[in-house]
Amino acid sequence: MLNIAVKAARRAGQIINRAALDGAGLEVRAKRANDFVTRVDRAAEAAIIEVLRAAYPDHAILAEESGSTAGGRGEHRWIVDPLDGTTNFIHGFPQYCVSIALEHRGTLAHAVVYDPGRNELFTASRGRGAFLDDRRIRVSKCAALKDALVGTGFPFREVARIDRYVAQLRAMMTATAGVRRAGAAALDLAYVACGRLDAFWELGLSAWDMAAGALLVQEAGGLVGDLEGGPGFLDSGEIAAATPKAFAPLLEALRG
Repeated sequence: MLNIAVKAARRAGQIINRAALDGAGLEVRAKRANDFVTRVDRAAEAAIIEVLRAAYPDHAILAEESGSTAGGRGEHRWIVDPLDGTTNFIHGFPQYCVSIALEHRGTLAHAVVYDPGRNELFTASRGRGAFLDDRRIRVSKCAALKDALVGTGFPFREVARIDRYVAQLRAMMTATAGVRRAGAAALDLAYVACGRLDAFWELGLSAWDMAAGALLVQEAGGLVGDLEGGPGFLDSGEIAAATPKAFAPLLEALRG
């Protein structure tokens, strides 16, 4: 199943890379304020679904552009973001990725985050570790929040969250070594998994933004939860991830 997910992600990546080189004809459309979709998102998603359906016609799929499709007995569900970081892609800012995760009976089982611009492939399977290409990855050894480089994302879809987020950002700017906002949550979580970031938090996300990246962090030895530390981040849309020793201080700083 992981191999099929990798195949699907690379197929989507080919479409994205061709469009990035072409640089024209993106047909940008606003779904809602500050939230965009292009023909590349739709084409990449169609390619992913074609690969998944060919291999597993009975599996359910939750995809960003086409929504939820039931399948089989509900044991398997693919969670797909064909192009996480669409706004970056539209502007030629090279921080975007393909994100594919598989749930088995409600538990994340496999994950792929593929950065087509850098040709970096992050993969994970539950209980089998996380990898960047063929190299095993681990979260960093950061033990103190004051030493942590922390990723985040602005709650651009729901402006009602902005005041709360600004208070959290202010707290994190004083409590950490630095805060970075790159604009693709799945890739940010992959960076926590491989140690490029020590922690990450964001509000107002969708399941497809988080699912694959969350499993990567867990299989790389990190901790992931909602902002109370619980397992409900896919439902709440609020996520925090960090090294084991930085996780509790991260949550405390965000609550404070």
